[in-house]
Amino acid sequence: ASLLVVGIDQLLPGSQVGEQVVGFIAGIDFHTTLMDGMLSFLLFAGALHVKWDDMRRGRWPIVVLSTVGVLLSTLIIGGGFHLIAGWLGLAVPLIWCLVFGALISPTDPVAVMGILGRAEVSPTLKATVAGESLFNDGVGVVVFAILLEAALGTEPLSLGHGAALFLQEAGGGVLLGLAAGWIGYRAMRSIDEYNVEVMISLAVVMGGYALAAQLHISGPVAMAVAGLLIGNKGVADAMSDITRDYLLKFWALIDDILNAVLFLLIGLEVVTIAWDPRLIALGVAAVPLVLLARGIAVVAPLAVLRPILSLGRLAPLTLIWGGLRGGISVALALGLPDGPARSIALAATYIVVLFSVIVQGGTVERVLDRAKARSPNS
Repeated sequence: ASLLVVGIDQLLPGSQVGEQVVGFIAGIDFHTTLMDGMLSFLLFAGALHVKWDDMRRGRWPIVVLSTVGVLLSTLIIGGGFHLIAGWLGLAVPLIWCLVFGALISPTDPVAVMGILGRAEVSPTLKATVAGESLFNDGVGVVVFAILLEAALGTEPLSLGHGAALFLQEAGGGVLLGLAAGWIGYRAMRSIDEYNVEVMISLAVVMGGYALAAQLHISGPVAMAVAGLLIGNKGVADAMSDITRDYLLKFWALIDDILNAVLFLLIGLEVVTIAWDPRLIALGVAAVPLVLLARGIAVVAPLAVLRPILSLGRLAPLTLIWGGLRGGISVALALGLPDGPARSIALAATYIVVLFSVIVQGGTVERVLDRAKARSPNS
């Protein structure tokens, strides 16, 4: 969409299409629309398709990768981004580079599961990748929110304060998600009307997210937990086959629509950026930086956990190359407040996500097949 707008502007200078797009984009409150709206639906939809029984076998890698891994990735990307920006002559404060590190660290659970569903990897590894992708979204959003408050000067940045806020946001989110998911499950179990049960799932998401905002806890974490509960216990015990089919297809459609809207919005948003060759260079440099950070954040925890659980030789490659960035990163980048750092983060996010979806998403099956052929016992 962005390339089409730019092309029309170049071919028909008097059309003012670019100016109209800029005016349209300027009228959107991205922070409210995305952080208080779309994000809850995206995370709930992603959680519905994660199977708890498979995920339990890889629970320790999931817990460590979605917490320690996200923090490691945020620090490495933030530090590296700050250095590269400095070399290019772009003055980006370190705290804003860490904000970028937090928003680009989470992987997209729906994109990951869609690709791994076709790849020949073990069920435990597949569930570990899906579970880690789901929970690193929630943790990533919490880390992003803490760093953003520090960058804006609304909250002091200290290790103690950050840890306390993280526990409040994440712990409260888990408890609220369990409560909202359980209420939704009990309501669905009491009736057998697929249209009403779909509406109940919508009420869980909207009501739970609104309550999380009032309680100052993490709505994304709450929705991930609620989706996991309804997607497992609700689907197994509270729904007929017809309801299960309708509900899962409905949320798959919601996820597809919201991801399409997000990619359209970021495509149009880049039209409003005054592109500088240094922005393109920084975005391109961010691609190997993000992959390097992902590699360290995956390999180091898995090496520590090897005595407890080995996921096989394919696990690091699957988690690194199969860790696609998508709608969550786009939503967080679009939700940044106006300022020079926003344009830089948007440009870098746009390039990293494009590479992730097109290059990684298009080659992950072949990469895994070749790796498996070279190491048939993995």
